[in-house]
Amino acid sequence: MPGRVAGILLHPTSLPGPFGIGELGPEAFAFLDFLAQTGQSIWQVLPLGPTGYGDSPYQCFSAFAGNPLLVSLAALRDDGLLRGADVEPAKLPPGRVDYGAVIERKLPLLARAQATFHEKAPPSARAALDAFRGEHATWLNDFALFMALKRAHGGAAWHTWDRPLVRREKAALGKARRELAREIRQVEFEQWLFFSQWDALRRESRARGIRIMGDVPIFVSHDSADVWARPEIFHLAEDGSPALQAGVPPDYFSETGQLWGNPLYRWEALAEEGYGWWIDRIRAVLTLVDLVRLDHFRGFEACWEVPGDDTTAVGGRWGRGPGASLFEAMRAALGPLPVVAENLGLITPEVEALRAQLGFPGMAVLQFAFGEDDPTNPFRPHNFSPRTFAYTATHDNDTVVGWWKSGVGDSTRSEEEVASEHSRALAYLGGNGATIHWDAMRALFVSVAETVIIPLQDVLGLGAETRMNLPGRPDGNWTWRYTAGDLTSELRQRLRALTEVSGRVPPRTGDERDPVVSPPPPR
Repeated sequence: MPGRVAGILLHPTSLPGPFGIGELGPEAFAFLDFLAQTGQSIWQVLPLGPTGYGDSPYQCFSAFAGNPLLVSLAALRDDGLLRGADVEPAKLPPGRVDYGAVIERKLPLLARAQATFHEKAPPSARAALDAFRGEHATWLNDFALFMALKRAHGGAAWHTWDRPLVRREKAALGKARRELAREIRQVEFEQWLFFSQWDALRRESRARGIRIMGDVPIFVSHDSADVWARPEIFHLAEDGSPALQAGVPPDYFSETGQLWGNPLYRWEALAEEGYGWWIDRIRAVLTLVDLVRLDHFRGFEACWEVPGDDTTAVGGRWGRGPGASLFEAMRAALGPLPVVAENLGLITPEVEALRAQLGFPGMAVLQFAFGEDDPTNPFRPHNFSPRTFAYTATHDNDTVVGWWKSGVGDSTRSEEEVASEHSRALAYLGGNGATIHWDAMRALFVSVAETVIIPLQDVLGLGAETRMNLPGRPDGNWTWRYTAGDLTSELRQRLRALTEVSGRVPPRTGDERDPVVSPPPPR
């Protein structure tokens, strides 16, 4: 990303709208207008795949597929695939996603749209769907069958299916494809809708001079088409369950560590095939986004390996990752990699040496800057390097206002510790804490970091109730949504002024569309 720029972190599920969840429709294009009007150059999103357990975008049914819950119902209505009566506003709370209610309402509507398409679609549309099937066959064939089988098994994890299906025996797969042909076509249709609508949104973002930054989790969900289709590249037991699972070792915050449950890669098997699966994965995501945040980068140097039967992370050990060889293979196949390494948490000198060797920029989160009285803290803006991607918070952090107000009921910190942290923050940021989110944003905007990205919750000055994720909490995450009225004229003017005064509004090339008079989203 050339020059000094700024952007906003907002997952599409958090967009406003009348259908219970953010969608790739008019509200997404209106958000692009907001970004352009305020001088932002990046829209950062979380992983875009179909979510599984806990509705987490970091636990998806596929590393290649898109989330059909993001498909715009308004666009389907405008295309004649749904009736006006089908897309009446959902009677759901506007500020939260109720995933169960959204799934119950939306999937039948997508099935209705597919039926209408089957009956009435012109030859050009049918040809476009067929072309999509062919272009994405390397992952779509397995994913569509996986989802059809999963629905036929009432959502049960794949390793509990009949053994011929678990083992992917040719006869069993052929029989399933014949018996579930209708369901398979439905999944393919949903994916075509997602990719078509996302492509329209991305073309509009480029027309406004805005780059989209995606997110690639290092691990994939065990209950995914990826693991089911390619078991040989994962550490699995004979029954298909994880033989080794990812986690975090015991530390100050947890005596038993964290157990994530994702199966670990057999890096030696991946190396033997030239890391083809990973190359395909990054190639696929780079057709959707312009930049990639590589989650849990430290795992490529070493990760915590826990036996599959363990119920805590205590019995784990450090296992070696692929190191630079993976990325050398990617670069040989794909060219320069527009990657940002998520280097937060327990980062060793070996991890930083790998990042430096690869030349990837890292991240800094301002909330981590004031826990101790240490002027050399790398998260304080005066210690940033120009290539740092600086954040007030990430999706796993509290909001700035929530962080500022927390502490009294936090059993891990005394009131004295909280008061000391606040004192250090005020001494550094200035002000009295009344506008702590703007004080934090200003410190990052005027820093030497070339790229600053702010969660929309912090731009809005919202509290802890709007945080996107609380690690370790089993439910209630990933639900926050803003409302269209939150993006007021005053807010737009203030954010634009801060972006301009800090030299982060890129010069216009003459090719960008005026966000005020931009056309409606393409159909």
